[in-house]
Amino acid sequence: MSSVAVSNKKGFGATLWDYLTTVDHKKLGVMYLFAGTLFFAIAGFEALLMRIQLMIPNNDFVSAGTFNELLTMHGTTMLFLAATPLLFGFMNAIVPLQIGARDVAFPFLNSLGFWLFFLGAIFLHLSFFLGGAPDAGWTNYASLALYSPGHGIDFYVLGLQISGAGTLISGINFIVTIITMRAPGMTFMRMPLFTWTTLISSTLILFAFPPLTVGLFFMLVDRMFGANFFDHTMGGNTIIWEHLFWIFGHPEVYILVLPAFGLFSEIIPVFARKRLFGYSSMVFATILIGFLGFMVWAHHMFTTGLGATANAIFAVATMAIAVPTGMKVFNWIMTIWGGSVKVTVPMLYALGFIPSFVAGGVTGVMQAAAPLDYQLHDSYFIVAHFHYVIVGGIVTAIFGSMHFYWPIMFNRALNEKLGVLTFWIFFIGFHLTFFLQHFLGLMGMPRRVFTFQADQGWDLFNFISSIGAIMMAIGVVLLVINIIITAKSKPLNCRDYWGDGRSLEWAIKTPVPFYNFKQTPLIRGFDPYWLEKHDGNKEGMIYAEPLGDIHMPNNSILPLVMSIGTFIAAFGALYHPDGVAWSIPVIIIGLGITVASMILRSVKDDLGYHVHVEEVIATEEHLYGKGGNK
Repeated sequence: MSSVAVSNKKGFGATLWDYLTTVDHKKLGVMYLFAGTLFFAIAGFEALLMRIQLMIPNNDFVSAGTFNELLTMHGTTMLFLAATPLLFGFMNAIVPLQIGARDVAFPFLNSLGFWLFFLGAIFLHLSFFLGGAPDAGWTNYASLALYSPGHGIDFYVLGLQISGAGTLISGINFIVTIITMRAPGMTFMRMPLFTWTTLISSTLILFAFPPLTVGLFFMLVDRMFGANFFDHTMGGNTIIWEHLFWIFGHPEVYILVLPAFGLFSEIIPVFARKRLFGYSSMVFATILIGFLGFMVWAHHMFTTGLGATANAIFAVATMAIAVPTGMKVFNWIMTIWGGSVKVTVPMLYALGFIPSFVAGGVTGVMQAAAPLDYQLHDSYFIVAHFHYVIVGGIVTAIFGSMHFYWPIMFNRALNEKLGVLTFWIFFIGFHLTFFLQHFLGLMGMPRRVFTFQADQGWDLFNFISSIGAIMMAIGVVLLVINIIITAKSKPLNCRDYWGDGRSLEWAIKTPVPFYNFKQTPLIRGFDPYWLEKHDGNKEGMIYAEPLGDIHMPNNSILPLVMSIGTFIAAFGALYHPDGVAWSIPVIIIGLGITVASMILRSVKDDLGYHVHVEEVIATEEHLYGKGGNK
């Protein structure tokens, strides 16, 4: 779809091999996007089944056990396997273009990160077919997880361990890319906001994922060998899991929301047609949110008995994090204020995001008050709060950015009319679903219940909530239809599709060639494309080097092979508690494949290849006709 090499259309087999072995950030971005969309659809379907079950009192649409599995898989999939990869899709596709790089710092690792994520996700989902999914909630609290029969929890632990390794690798990759691979003149304070949020988000990944890895490892040896880290009858401590999980879990929500903030900070200036208001304060707020994000984890545990002192400290830290977030909101409003606003689908999502996200933030600050949280804890008020920030903040960003960046990623534009319809159906459905859940929570309806008795005053609100969920499902189906229709539409073959692009990625003519920039651009200021456009520069950029040979990385199948090795080993670990004879050999074979691939990779020096000037000129003519990218 996107970057086709000079050779004309390839057959299906060759194209498949190309995608399995690719290290091109643009193709990996597309793969992340589609994998994320797949899991988003699965998790959304699980949510729909739960809402049908809760539509009327005493319903028996699904059993209590199934409901617990749906609930756990919905949360786990949405956070780890849908939101994260969808955002990674945009990071991969856009950040190198924004900073003037030809690829990420470690293209091989980029591919490895994707395949580990994907195979970990597939492994987790096989649980449905192999004796039951995890059923201890997405947070997998040890007091529930240790006593869960069957293999559900083992799937959770192993699947997330593999997937999390992929995320960590990708995070490191983006940190190095953004710090070391910026084009000449692209100083830190000239970087687009999406690049900034990607950098901070990746730094959070670097520090937040190790505690999760440790927690999952403890859980794994508890389940495989009866190690008793979390069993209080044997001298362990259940609460330790909650600490390890939330020391990861709270930064995780900022890992997701910061890139979403960054995407809106790209969308709003383009359609308000003026530069982002308060750029330096936006950067400062992003860093501050990242910093404070690590100091609030125990607000998830106000009711565990940590004592008044701990509760007070975490309450204050939680309230403090609202300040930089508020700065951002005011900056977005001030960017729109006095702008010549063009209401497109991405801008609709941005305008819908601001009030929705603020509403989620306000309920968050309410929960930060520990005494009030005793009332709200584990009620539907909590569910309403975090869906307002996640759907209102992250999902709107993803949907809006799909419309915004589709022209760059696929050289096609999503249908605007269908996009507007999708927005309204999804947006109204979202508020119908979750607004009333605040009141259900205040009326005492607990979270995670699979059914409820009639005539407690909950019947109507639950019914309306379920209708809203059906509307959201229709919205997602329409989005997918839009994507399918668009695939058959005419290529755009233009630069700056929206006409008001500001940052470097809009200066490139689509389809983007596999090497991104024929010459490394020279950056003269913030919003470089806007600057060059207004100086009458037709090409949209000036160059830091003459036209020369371009060095590019080689494709490799090894990342996929390494990931398959861990996938195989996970099955050995999974069945070890059953005492089957083949479990240890399978672990050894799987890890053997991974280690052998690593050794092969180390022994064989992969120095990449050069695209010679003649090929560059030929590619440019093939993509853009005579004269190339002029």
